[in-house]
Amino acid sequence: MKLKVCGMVYPENLEQVAVLNPDYLGFIFYEKSPRFACYRLKPAHLDRLPPTIKKIGVFVNSDYRFIKDKVELYKLDLVQLHGNESPEFCRQLVDSGLKIIKAFAVDESFDFVISEDYQESCEYFLFDTKGKDYGGNGITFDWKILNKYNNKKPFFMSGGLDLENIKSLVNYSHLNIHSLDVNSKFEIGPGFKDISKVKELSEFLEKCHNL
Repeated sequence: MKLKVCGMVYPENLEQVAVLNPDYLGFIFYEKSPRFACYRLKPAHLDRLPPTIKKIGVFVNSDYRFIKDKVELYKLDLVQLHGNESPEFCRQLVDSGLKIIKAFAVDESFDFVISEDYQESCEYFLFDTKGKDYGGNGITFDWKILNKYNNKKPFFMSGGLDLENIKSLVNYSHLNIHSLDVNSKFEIGPGFKDISKVKELSEFLEKCHNL
């Protein structure tokens, strides 16, 4: 199971997290987010990241040109669509050479049939908790609902993950979880990651890999 640390904002903090070598780092390009990457991060800051870390740009109902511009400027490896983007829009981005992660907001009434129209155009799915904001709400959904998922497409697991509840994910090892996606529960403040917590999670996952 891989690790994505999302919502990076501060250059020095970015360097500290990068030393821990997560598989993915997420950068939010949504102006209404307190973790909006463009406030403090310049393309040069991302250029310094080791090639082993994939850079994911997170977008919410952005237009095609805005996404393409940010991908080129920041040299992003994947695009995460966290809004109401259509399957056709995903296909348009894929046809232009991008790799897509489509996020879905999950609650007890979520119907996974919605995701089937995105199977062909997306590299991965991401399941997050439905809340008042587009992600970063710090709350979990009832993971049992994932048993209704057809499990064909590997997915990122998101939504209020912390050092304690992550341990119970062993009960869902039958699911096609590609990566954990952590954010607010591993922060000192919005966008500023708690290095000790990220390090503890990284070491825990490493132990799991070695079992």
